[in-house]
Amino acid sequence: MFATYLIGLREGLEATLVVSILVAFLVKSQRRDRLPQVWLGVGVAVAVSVFFGWLIEYTSTSLLATSNQRELFEAITSVAAVVFVTWMIFWMRRAARSIAGELRSRLTDALAVGSVAVAVMAFLAVVREGLETTLIFYSAAQGAVDDTAPLLALIGGIVTAMVLGILIYVSAMRINLSRFFTWTGALLILVAAGILKYGVHDFQEAGVLPGLNNLAFDISATLDPSTWYAALLAGMFNITPAPTVFETIAWIGYAVPVLLLFLRPGHRAPARAQSSPPTTSPASEAPASQHA
Repeated sequence: MFATYLIGLREGLEATLVVSILVAFLVKSQRRDRLPQVWLGVGVAVAVSVFFGWLIEYTSTSLLATSNQRELFEAITSVAAVVFVTWMIFWMRRAARSIAGELRSRLTDALAVGSVAVAVMAFLAVVREGLETTLIFYSAAQGAVDDTAPLLALIGGIVTAMVLGILIYVSAMRINLSRFFTWTGALLILVAAGILKYGVHDFQEAGVLPGLNNLAFDISATLDPSTWYAALLAGMFNITPAPTVFETIAWIGYAVPVLLLFLRPGHRAPARAQSSPPTTSPASEAPASQHA
């Protein structure tokens, strides 16, 4: 549940900040008449993301006839989710300083074209976050004992992100977004390592990779799977007491180099960036310099 909550919180806050930039720009530009088009684009983006999630689940449960096909499908979606997580984390860090300016520029161009262009622009700005969230959530929730708990945790993360975004927008609170995105980025890398490990296991279950019964180690006597802390490690980062050799290689081979690259001091955003937007322009400046 923590992993899916983290996904909802991280992706939800990114989407909320994007929407706040668009809304603040229209308010400051005295173009409140275009706000309905922005909300229409956001609403359609949410609907498309929900439909995408349903389509993935329907494909896995209804369209694939054999267990091998389902295992292979889940393995492929896991690998795709890891690619998206990695790209999203590093892209956000690189584009953080320019994202607000780019969004304002695109919205200015859309305003010159018409209301449909404004709605399409808002849709495109939000739908990427929604599709990423859906794919990552599906992969992270695989193997959950309770089908409802991960979804509730995801919704809880999104709701938390929306509350934080609104409070930031109205300047009701200050948080260090640079530090927030750095810590959540590091945690998501570990979550992605667990997703990749799960994907490797699915490839082995489907017969694409060998070594399903070739364990790297077995510490079940020390890390009892029935204990709460073992369940926590397994649920968050897919750390299990008896992984296969390929699973272990995949987890370590991804987590270690990606974490080192992400946390290199020379490439981290300055920690001084704060989430306190000016009251005259709630998101026109701050979000661009607050992402990490």
